Order: sequence, then C-alpha cells, then structure tokens
Amino acid sequence: MKTKLNQGFKLVLAVLAFNICCVAIAKAQTTIPTPTTPMVPNKPLALPADTAAKLKNDTSLKKKDTVIVKKVPTGPKVGIAGLNHDHIHLILNEYRNGNVNLVGIAEPDKKLWEKYGKMYGVPDSLFFDDLKTMCQKRKPVIVLGYNAVGKHIDIVETCAPMGISVMVEKPLAATLDQAKRMEFLALKYYISLLTNYETTWYPSVQSAYNTIKTDSVGVIRKMVFHDGHQGPKEIGCSDDFLAWLTDPVLNGAGALNDFGCYGADMMTWMMKGQKPIAVTAIARHYKPGVYPKVEDDATIIVEYPDATGLIEASWNWPFGIKDMEVFGAKGYIHTFDKDSLEVKINNQVRSFKATPLASPADAPVPYFTYALKNPLQVRNDRSSLKNNMVVMMILDAAKRSIKEGKRIVL
Repeated sequence: MKTKLNQGFKLVLAVLAFNICCVAIAKAQTTIPTPTTPMVPNKPLALPADTAAKLKNDTSLKKKDTVIVKKVPTGPKVGIAGLNHDHIHLILNEYRNGNVNLVGIAEPDKKLWEKYGKMYGVPDSLFFDDLKTMCQKRKPVIVLGYNAVGKHIDIVETCAPMGISVMVEKPLAATLDQAKRMEFLALKYYISLLTNYETTWYPSVQSAYNTIKTDSVGVIRKMVFHDGHQGPKEIGCSDDFLAWLTDPVLNGAGALNDFGCYGADMMTWMMKGQKPIAVTAIARHYKPGVYPKVEDDATIIVEYPDATGLIEASWNWPFGIKDMEVFGAKGYIHTFDKDSLEVKINNQVRSFKATPLASPADAPVPYFTYALKNPLQVRNDRSSLKNNMVVMMILDAAKRSIKEGKRIVL
C-alpha cells in the first residue's frame, strides 16, 4: 500500500514539475527583452572650455564599441570650409545628431580630417582638400566658414560666382576692405552672406530688444557691452585655432576683433542699423608673453547723435562674460547671461529668465535654412550683411583710433 502511495505522490510531483517548466518556457518566449542602452557615437576626449559649455559640459568620450545610428537629415545641402576654428564642434555635433544635411567638407590639413572624422563619425567621402572641387562635386546650397577670419574672403570669392550662399563665424572679415569686397561679390551674384554670433541665439538679448522695441525704456541713451574671458590659450583653445586667432593678419586684431564684434553687432541692431558719427578706442597688451602679436584688451567708445555705446572686449578677465546694459530715458535693462535679465522701469524692478526662442530664431541651422528661403525677412537682423558692414566700419575705426591715437570721425 505504501509503495502505491509513494508512486502516486512521485507521479503528482512529476506532473507539477512538468507544468512549471512549460509555463516558464512559454513566458520566456513571449516576454519582451529588456532594452539595452542605446548605442551612441564617440565624443571628443576634451573640448575647449567655452565650446564644452555650449555642449552642456559633455566632454567625456564614451569608450565602447558603437554603431552610429543617425536620423536622415533634411534641409538645404550644407558644405563646410575649414576645420581650424574650434566652433566647428558645434556644427559637427548637429551633424552627428542628424540635424544638418552635410554634403562636403573642404580642408587642406588632412590631420584635421582624421581628428574630426573620428570624433563625429564623418565618412572619408565627405572630405576634400579644395573648396572649389567640393562645391563642384557636392553642390551645396550654403557653405559655412570655420576657417581663419582673414580667409573668409576666399570662401566668398569661390562660392559667390557659383551662386552658393555663405555663413561665416563672427566677425564677417578681418578688415573693412575685405568686407567691402565680400559685400560686392554677394550683391553681384545675388547670394546670402550671413555672420554667426553666439549672442544671436540668446533669449535674454532678444527679450531686451523686444522691450526696447515697445518703447518701454524710452529712447536709448547709453549701451554697455562686456564680452570676454580669461584668454583663448588659458581656456584651452586648440593649437590650430590659436595659430590664426592670435595673428594680426589672419584675425585682423586680437581681443578687439574677437570680442569687440559682439558689442558692435548688438549695438548696431538696437540702433536700427544707424551708422555712428565717431569712434574712439584704446588697446592694452597685458600679456605680451602669451599674446606677443596682438592686443589682449580693448575699450571702444561709439558715438551716435543721441546715444553712446561702450564696448569692453578682453582676453584678460578672471571669468567669461557676455552681458549687456541698456540705459533708456525711462528705464534700464541688464542681460546677465544667455537667459537671465533685469528690467527697471519707473523704479519697478523685474528680474526673470527670458522665454526660450522659437525656431528658426533659436540656432544657426534653422536660421540659415529660413534665411535662404526668406532673404528679405532677415536683411536687417544681427546676422545680415547690412548690419555687419556697419560692424566692420566700427571695428576698422577702432583700430585706426588706436593706431593714430585720436577720435575717428566717420
């Protein structure tokens, strides 16, 4: 009897075990696997400090075997001229994220091909050592300049006769004479010629402009701009960038051109394109051992019939800053950084963060995409050729004032 019970009990256990195994197998076959971490492209080991800040301080390279999966870019075909400007990280990051339709890069230095190709997953087929060849073969609609400021004119000389628009990093040119030649070519061949400023994409600056436009602070009486940092070498700019940035010919000046252009651009925009009546400037050379060829600090006074502008540009400050103060007949505006500002009107103070900008006014790629389709809509803004010809006039007068030691009447 015990034997039969034992046998029955063992049979029940066997059936239960079989059922459990069946359930487990079925579950394993139908359960959706837990997703793994998405594969991402490599990132550079180290970026210049100011560029890293724009990329949200993400400077680490994720060392893993990866497969780059990028959304198919739309928009106009984009070419790049030059790779020796550290702002190149910003546009190539957009390429890596599938936000720019990059069709070719022209750069004579092949070591930069390898450097940026590895960093951003750019295929060898996109690299050319000659701009004209790249444009003929890839047929971009716009070429973005990331080369020495003194070489911006070469981009326009090549692209304008081919009907290709151009957008360069600030400032427009190294000299006023170069800018005039670029303007002539742009008008002759009916191309857009734009200049990219970081501050153009600052919500705080746009909010300040909107307040001024509504006459809330009254007629502008004084504008003060602080633009600078510890110095390009001190913040870790690349050797390729420093080689031309600190050269009086290739950059046109030192801190005066590099940072003075920001204030001149925003000032001209707020003054509705009005040309100043006079410019006075002084330059300082606090660090000749670091920057032997160019000034590292400049102060520029810009006179209008009813207002005064003050531009303070420096590679010699203990921290980076891009702020702006506007004094009106009825009020005052101070932008502290990209987002924060303060408005004082009739002793009422309001400190706040500006509303984020909407596309296409929030970044270079959507902006130039819009500008190519609507050139008349952007002809008076901060990136426009019209605005930047006045900027170049101010910078040229500042350099003449420093050289001649006097106020330059325009």
